[in-house]
Amino acid sequence: MRQLKSEGELFKKIMGKKWIDLHPDIQKRFDKNPLPGSPLRYHGNLEELSCTFWGKLMGWVTMLFAKGALIPYTAYNFPVDIQVYSKKNCPFIFKERTYRLPGRKPILFTSYMKESEKGEVLEYVGAGLGMKLLVFEKDGNLHFKSDGYFWDIGICRIPLPSVFTPGDTYLMHINEGRNQFRIRIDITHKLFGKMFVQAGVFSESK
Repeated sequence: MRQLKSEGELFKKIMGKKWIDLHPDIQKRFDKNPLPGSPLRYHGNLEELSCTFWGKLMGWVTMLFAKGALIPYTAYNFPVDIQVYSKKNCPFIFKERTYRLPGRKPILFTSYMKESEKGEVLEYVGAGLGMKLLVFEKDGNLHFKSDGYFWDIGICRIPLPSVFTPGDTYLMHINEGRNQFRIRIDITHKLFGKMFVQAGVFSESK
């Protein structure tokens, strides 16, 4: 499996000519390579972290095998730190998020991204569970949309019925300046509607 240098390397390959339609600040941001031992660090303020009743139930269940992937709490205006890093002789790009909710112990969530043999963008959240991501440009900004969840048991990738997943994930990376960007994540279930929201502003930490 080929070693990825950055998320941008993979997104650029997937998006093709549409990559150049992204805002130049976004292109520069994702072109940076997190060398082993030298992670890219971002700090931000999450203006909203919310979930519905059904979201809380699913969040508590997933805490057992994918802690932090679906946070079963609601909170506003608190700090979040992100590290994007790679490991020596490992083909994945890792993203570690530390949520510092008021009155609670920090919640740590790490996912990793890779390119499949078919050239797909896959993000794994724990215990072999992951989702396929569609990556596209809209109004100069970077957007991600889930295209199915799966369970990877090593020898094969088993698709999961949508009703048994958190729902459709939509993530927006909106540029707000040379060193500032807005992230919004909405997760909407086919039966239970919108169950999770995360929204906040981040900047790179030196």
